[in-house]
Amino acid sequence: SVAPCRSGTVRILIDELQPFKARYRVPDVITGEPQLRVERQTKDSVTLTWSSGRHRVCVWHLPFRLEILSGDEVVVTFNSKGKLWFEPQDDDAGLWKETFQQFVDIKANGPTSIGADLRLHGFSHVYGLPEHADSLQLRDTSEGAPYRLYNLDVFAYALYSRLGLYGSVPLLVAHKPDRTVGVFWLNASETFVNVHYTPSLYTADQTPPVKRRRVQLHTDVHWLSESGVIDCMILLGPDPQQLFTQYAQLTGYQALPPLFSLGYHQCRWNYNDEADVRAVDAGFDRHNIPYDVIWLDIEHTDGKRYFTWDPALFPDPVGLQRHLEQKKRKLVVISDPHIKVDPDWSLYCEARDGGHFVKDRDGQIYQGSCWPGESCYLDYSSPATRAWYSSVYLFVLQGSTPSLFVWNDMNEPSVFGGPEQTMPKDAVHYGGWEHRELHNLYGFYQHMATVEGLITRSGGSERPFVLSRSFFAGSQRFAVWTGDNVATWEYLKISIPMVLSLSVAGIAFCGADVGGFVQDPEPELLVRWYQAGSLQPFFRGHSAIETKRREPWLFGDEVTAAIRAVIQQRYCLLPYWYTLFHQAHTSGLPPLRPLWVEFPREQSTFTVDNQYMIGGALLACPVTEPGAQEVTVVLPGTSEIWYDVHSAETYKGGKTLTLPVTLDTVPVFQRGGSVVPRATGSASCTAELQQLPLSITVALNSDGGAAGELYLDDGHSFSYRDRKAFCLRRFSMLSGRLLSRNASEEGDFECDGVIQSVTILGVKSKPSTVTVRVSGEELSMYVRHVRTDIQKDKNLSCTNPHSQAQQPM
Repeated sequence: SVAPCRSGTVRILIDELQPFKARYRVPDVITGEPQLRVERQTKDSVTLTWSSGRHRVCVWHLPFRLEILSGDEVVVTFNSKGKLWFEPQDDDAGLWKETFQQFVDIKANGPTSIGADLRLHGFSHVYGLPEHADSLQLRDTSEGAPYRLYNLDVFAYALYSRLGLYGSVPLLVAHKPDRTVGVFWLNASETFVNVHYTPSLYTADQTPPVKRRRVQLHTDVHWLSESGVIDCMILLGPDPQQLFTQYAQLTGYQALPPLFSLGYHQCRWNYNDEADVRAVDAGFDRHNIPYDVIWLDIEHTDGKRYFTWDPALFPDPVGLQRHLEQKKRKLVVISDPHIKVDPDWSLYCEARDGGHFVKDRDGQIYQGSCWPGESCYLDYSSPATRAWYSSVYLFVLQGSTPSLFVWNDMNEPSVFGGPEQTMPKDAVHYGGWEHRELHNLYGFYQHMATVEGLITRSGGSERPFVLSRSFFAGSQRFAVWTGDNVATWEYLKISIPMVLSLSVAGIAFCGADVGGFVQDPEPELLVRWYQAGSLQPFFRGHSAIETKRREPWLFGDEVTAAIRAVIQQRYCLLPYWYTLFHQAHTSGLPPLRPLWVEFPREQSTFTVDNQYMIGGALLACPVTEPGAQEVTVVLPGTSEIWYDVHSAETYKGGKTLTLPVTLDTVPVFQRGGSVVPRATGSASCTAELQQLPLSITVALNSDGGAAGELYLDDGHSFSYRDRKAFCLRRFSMLSGRLLSRNASEEGDFECDGVIQSVTILGVKSKPSTVTVRVSGEELSMYVRHVRTDIQKDKNLSCTNPHSQAQQPM
């Protein structure tokens, strides 16, 4: 079947007409569909179109292929090389049983692999397919292994590898100067993807020139999955922003996170006891370092029984949470999917008696080994199990208060001693489906159930925060991180393309463990990692149980000061980050963007993955080399102006800049034509930050213009959605006038926020006064500071010295 999904997406679905046994179709990911109409038909083909007729699908009979066209241009061809594969379920093929090491895999439904190839015409750069510790641009696999999508617990994973890691998003994005397209392969079984680039060239040189045939530039992509159906969606863009919206329409928009979750998180495996947690919390205050959340790993539980507390180490969890809540801070505890086999534990008995565990191929409860020892694994693919698990957060979780949030780990699922340290493929889930069919969905479903549990706990009023290590397409409704990395410079470097790949694939709320989970970082590496982590969406310091303690104040005054500075800068920038997440929530556009997303026609940006855009306004280039004294920064856009956010120096775009750096240097540039809101002053957490006045930095472009937005709500509830309690302001500057106006007619949010200062970068001449008009009033403001930069332009900062002139937004 061929059908459109919304306006810019084509869905191709291929299943057996009369299957030996029904094939698995991935549920709960796609969110909705218009109708196709026949445009023309011949004996060899039929051409279909929909909506405005801008896109068409031409289905050819022999050889079978589908051409997806935009206008008259063939953008994608499905089955261009005839690799369409649908393995028949034949019990005579001798493939019903396979042996891997000591493990025997019984294929109860027979061999059911599927595959297809697609040609992306005119494209030579493709991205996506997380999660892999590899470059942003996918590499040609002709001479090596394909990219594997199979969620696994991989401790201290290898770098520049195409093997699967903790999560899988089967979305591939291709880009060229005039178009962006995507291929979404909706399949949750083990999947391999081959990528082959073909450059534009002429056929063999010995051919007479008159007979030479030009081979057009293209990329061939071949998908192969172990089971299921072919369910392939082509996203037609044509630009990156539209493609992100199309994908969000398919699989869901990024959830709007609670504001506290964008602050700094302090985590360790493990903080020893309640006194240790209180001491670390006090240490942040003593050293004037803001943070919002402290985390507890598996050792906080009673014998690795999740939803419990060790009675000796954490005898008063409610008191601990209330202590943190008095400072407007939160606590996160871990909850893994395995349940300790313990007939004396009521939660285990309830899950067992309720039929909530995965079964083995013989119909018995599957048992594997993990942190508690012998464990059973909850079957989150069952709606009844998810509902039961969600209720645990309301009725079973001991010592829970509204300031307690959750971390889902080991949910690939991880099984110690299992095949590839995961669950056997012939384990059986709800509906009789084998684990092989839905392996990559396992963590997605636990994540979903946990989120629903926290929403239910608040009566549906409060936004949840749940971090998951495993993920699938649609997990952008929640949050993820890049897993068990290592404290080396190489892992710091690879964290940037990893989070960019996640962002391109819709997983916007992502980050890497600051400092590296394994081993002990040297002080310089720790500082550089804090600088990089502060410029990623999810910002958490984490370390393994065998590592030395690494709270920010344990490395001497210089390191403490450097870490304090970057965390404080992160908090000052949170109004901008929060606005970007509102944009992701409403449009699908990720906060973290490869350069080519903002500069789609500049081919020099297509392979850059050591720097990136934060929204459309800020360019970041973290320092990732030891002992660096200078860094090379690509400043795209020949007509752009860039301003160093620290020095306000001006640089022309379209150039590569060599920038001197010290240990304190964090290279960030504001793009001319943008407006960036910041909080002023200092705060110990985001709740205090909300009470601070704001500053606005206006960076003028070559035309003297700039624009930007600021989004505000209460930062924690669903009132922005249910009662439209939000404020969206748009700032625009043109011809020397800066306007602030309402950017949404439906938002209505009462707040006490004020703009304390406005800084304008790139002013051509020095003004003598600044006039502010608010609701018929006219106020004169003092020009506080005018600084001349190397371009002889002026940078203007002004405030009104009278408190009553700090006008509400």
